[in-house]
Amino acid sequence: MYTRIIIPLDGSQVAEQVLPYARFLAKALAIPVNLLQVIDLDAVALLANPEQGRYIDTVLDDLTRDGRAYLQTVAQSIAGASVECLVEKGKAEEVLIEHAAADKDSLMIMATHGRSGIQRWLLGSVADKVLHGTTNHVLLIRATEQGKSAGDAVLKTVIVPFDGSPLAEQVLPHVADLAKRLGLEIILTRAYALPPAVAPDAYGTYTEELINQLEVDARAYLAAKLGGLKEKGLKNITTVPDFGYGAEEIIKIARQTPDNFIAMCSHGRSGIRRWVLGSVTERVVRHSGDPVLIIRAS
Repeated sequence: MYTRIIIPLDGSQVAEQVLPYARFLAKALAIPVNLLQVIDLDAVALLANPEQGRYIDTVLDDLTRDGRAYLQTVAQSIAGASVECLVEKGKAEEVLIEHAAADKDSLMIMATHGRSGIQRWLLGSVADKVLHGTTNHVLLIRATEQGKSAGDAVLKTVIVPFDGSPLAEQVLPHVADLAKRLGLEIILTRAYALPPAVAPDAYGTYTEELINQLEVDARAYLAAKLGGLKEKGLKNITTVPDFGYGAEEIIKIARQTPDNFIAMCSHGRSGIRRWVLGSVTERVVRHSGDPVLIIRAS
């Protein structure tokens, strides 16, 4: 399970909306927190002006000092956990990936802009690049104009969607561990529907029979996964077979479930680059207002 939480911050209120979730997880899992701010040296060069006595070293020292002071202030709001404040230099995505790679069991928590989805990650394209390059798990928090950074979040339920593939099932061991440690309810869901390219009347009088069989198959599949989790000692599990198409049904269930997060796998070989437009994971990340835990499949 996770050994620490890494939180990249850029000083914005948007980025700080991850803090309630970090406080909750750090306390519940009893793990330390790394607050990390990255100073881009290219940006430092733009701020420097030797004619005014603002040399690169001077600007860098000022930014480093200010960054540490900022992170230390944030650290005071995370009670009951060991917090380390780090100011690093370099390209943000490279520093974050390298920092997380030093401990494969680190969990990174990052914010995304709510209004414009996956194309407008906080810190520009940093989160996108991190998801390309990291093998660590990443919890994405949807930031909103009304979002808060104070207090603790509460997570009571994890929603686990399946499509029947071994890839999606790789999320299960991680979910089982989290559910035990956090006392979570688990909702296992699988959407079923006729292929989008097939008209509902394409099967004639057999359409209803086919849909019924798809439902039977979905229920049997979820029952098997439920049985596997119960063998691990987990009890608070619900299965939800739902007629419809994947992303829409996942988002609908999440919206009906308070204090939840969604746990999904990304492709192991190339990460988020394999989430082509229209893929279930991409649409859930883009349109769901709930936290999404991205687990890199092996």
